[in-house]
Amino acid sequence: MKKIKFLIGVFALAFITSCSSDNAEIDTEYPVIDITQNAFPIQCSTIERGQTITFKASFSDNVALGSYSLDIHHNFDHHTHSTEVTNCEMEAVKKPVKPMLFINNYTIPNGVKSYEATAQITIPADVDPGDYHFMIRLTDKEGWQTLKGLSIKIL
Repeated sequence: MKKIKFLIGVFALAFITSCSSDNAEIDTEYPVIDITQNAFPIQCSTIERGQTITFKASFSDNVALGSYSLDIHHNFDHHTHSTEVTNCEMEAVKKPVKPMLFINNYTIPNGVKSYEATAQITIPADVDPGDYHFMIRLTDKEGWQTLKGLSIKIL
């Protein structure tokens, strides 16, 4: 019986100690994607085939940023991911023949709370013109993710 009381006491002490020493604040805030100033593309931007564009956006987080990814894919079927209030004029629904598909991940330096992101993206000259989505996914160090879905047109 003394051994059982002793073991219960040890477990209770271990539990209390582990709980009281866990004072680290938990990050529960999503990171922020800002495309309001000096950003590209923005909702309803047009891009010429065969050119290289420079993606620009400002990222921030309350603790630390992690990484981001960019995704460009066709929207010929008028599906939606848009996170923007403004709707863009769209072409008629069509079947893709040679649509552009771009997916790339980018790292952000460790411990950074704000970051001016830039990336060069070449738009192939021979892709189908039309309506596309430009997706920005930003993840902070804790794993929280913010998504910005833009409608763009490739001419």
